[in-house]
Amino acid sequence: MTAGDATRAETPPTGRLSGKVALVTGAGRMRSIGRAIAAELARSGADVVLTGTSNSAQPRTDEERDSGWRDVESVAAEVRELGTRAVTAVTDIADEDSVRNTLSTAFKEFGGVDILVNNAAAARAEDRVPVTDLDTDVWDRVLRINLRGTFLMSKHFARQLVDQGHGGSIVNISSLAGKLGSANSSAYCASKAAVQSLTSSMAQELGGEQIRVNALCPGIISTSRLDDLPQSTWAKIIADRVPLGRAGSAHDVAAAVAFLTSDEGRWITGQSWNIDGGQLTIR
Repeated sequence: MTAGDATRAETPPTGRLSGKVALVTGAGRMRSIGRAIAAELARSGADVVLTGTSNSAQPRTDEERDSGWRDVESVAAEVRELGTRAVTAVTDIADEDSVRNTLSTAFKEFGGVDILVNNAAAARAEDRVPVTDLDTDVWDRVLRINLRGTFLMSKHFARQLVDQGHGGSIVNISSLAGKLGSANSSAYCASKAAVQSLTSSMAQELGGEQIRVNALCPGIISTSRLDDLPQSTWAKIIADRVPLGRAGSAHDVAAAVAFLTSDEGRWITGQSWNIDGGQLTIR
């Protein structure tokens, strides 16, 4: 997958989100789901608030360093090229004051937010070990970002959606791992299963306000997160596990987000959809 694939216009602009404001967390990496979501929402007509960490917060990929990639600022420039407005905010989603500041930024720039996409997640790191070897601080870090961060963003932005009084949509990017589980990934799998449970509870609580809450559960998606293993290894995993025989693209996930957050998805809430090429077909 090339750097341009994450934002390529696979479908023409629809305008189905014109007049809406969307906030996408974790939107700063070059080959990422967050970047593709931001671009697809912009292509659908939405103005976008982009959150990410600073350039120094995570190791850069070689292509990011070589291209002078500027995290969310680069994605914001792409959004503007698509014809909608974009603002950026460096946000620690697991810190409540940081979340409040981001909400203030969204209000200052756009007067509010109609769509929240909780995409930010902990990078693969020291957590990929057996639970008997898992350091407690590492467990806490994964849960802090993946679950606490999703909770805090949802809590504060859902309050704002209620106050606005005209409904809205929240999409949590979970993972197929939260349903399947896997060895040496207990913290990640537990956090994503909890995100799906949080999605269900929030949908029931907020439905009366016409706020829809759904989760997407990607399987193997071709982003820089696959760089931790050789391509030959991923090819074998895909051949063994994925009936459609390929990794998904970031756009596959982004297209589902655009659908769920538009009026086309207005009768859908409380769901955790698999986007996995058929890897899990029973629930």
